[in-house]
Amino acid sequence: MSSKRYDDSQQWYAIHTYSGYEEKVAESIRQRINGVDMADKIFDVIVPKEKQIQIRNGKRKIVEAKIFQGYVLVEMKLTDETWYIIRNTPGVTGFVGADTTPTPVSEKEIAKIKKRMGVEEPKHQIDFAEGEIVSITDGPFKGFDGAVSEIDASKGTLKVMVSMFGRDTPVELDALQVKKA
Repeated sequence: MSSKRYDDSQQWYAIHTYSGYEEKVAESIRQRINGVDMADKIFDVIVPKEKQIQIRNGKRKIVEAKIFQGYVLVEMKLTDETWYIIRNTPGVTGFVGADTTPTPVSEKEIAKIKKRMGVEEPKHQIDFAEGEIVSITDGPFKGFDGAVSEIDASKGTLKVMVSMFGRDTPVELDALQVKKA
């Protein structure tokens, strides 16, 4: 392999890892940057994550979730040596690219990913409409169905009319506690 086939300018590359090994791979690469005098060839490594809202035991919790399962981004100059070091990091299954040539990730895409990672407050995604029938999946009314009567997108909540004891009762729920019926 001659280095001529690689563009050795400083660029971002996506590497594929075994799912669940993203952090281990990133840590191994960081150690290699420091340990094998690669600081002038491998510059940065990130596991893209964003904050998400999840419901656990009826309580809303903010967690950091990986944006791309099984991928790590590495900023580096691509040479035979750096290719070999990254490729032989435990947990790495390969570079993303055509054939054996890794394809750089565009600056535009990296900027989008970094912007997404930098968002402090997770957004509420409410994909329901008033009048829609939903199933309650969490909380004291789990198992009930009802019609959405109100949506508060800023709080991420819905009012659902649940039929109990022969009459409709409004129940306020987190949007994550219901699914489409």
